[in-house]
Amino acid sequence: MAEQDDGKSPLTQPFNIRDCALVSMATGYRAQNLREFKEGLLRVHESSIYHHFWGRFLEPQFDEPEYSNDFAAWVYHRLNEKALAEKLSVIDPTDYEDIESVRKELVERVEDRLYENEFVPWTRADQQFHFIRSQIVVLDTGRYLERPSDLPAAVAEMTIGSVFYHFIDARKRTEDRSDDFSAWLIGWGDKYNDLRLKLMAVDPFFSSLKELRHMVTMVLGEYFSGVNS
Repeated sequence: MAEQDDGKSPLTQPFNIRDCALVSMATGYRAQNLREFKEGLLRVHESSIYHHFWGRFLEPQFDEPEYSNDFAAWVYHRLNEKALAEKLSVIDPTDYEDIESVRKELVERVEDRLYENEFVPWTRADQQFHFIRSQIVVLDTGRYLERPSDLPAAVAEMTIGSVFYHFIDARKRTEDRSDDFSAWLIGWGDKYNDLRLKLMAVDPFFSSLKELRHMVTMVLGEYFSGVNS
């Protein structure tokens, strides 16, 4: 159990809470059949692969509970390829070293299906898959946290944009592919290792941002309740 004293570490700067939004942009790549879809997966910028896995979290109209990424949803709804859709949907990008590894896995599963079937699945021209990429816009909220015990209350009040930035997008920015909270806690040495492990064990991919905010708040709240009990 961590010590109760969490006075500011000389190695640690205050935690700057940021918000974010995603700006979507067309890539020019689109697919009307499974073969074109595979070619698109091979050619698009990695930010497009990232967008079609993670961008949905910040889309207010998102309503696709059955499939966990845009690729799987299109393959099912437009190509009527349920088995392939399920194989694509179970891909959790947090299990892979980087986006290029995710791309490779997607391509391999699509190629396997093309190899199995002489007929290439098609859809109508108005139902093509449009590969989109996105760019993150970061906003400074002007809010800072001085000590780890401030985290539970702060996370509970964060916007979903802040949750996305600090718990999902952070994995592209931190050396150990962790969230920003875990990275910040390193500044206190080994003191919060148990908490860091608990935070890093939270898988953000199969939950909404509101659910993720609740899970992280619970982890933080339970930890600091135990410290102060």
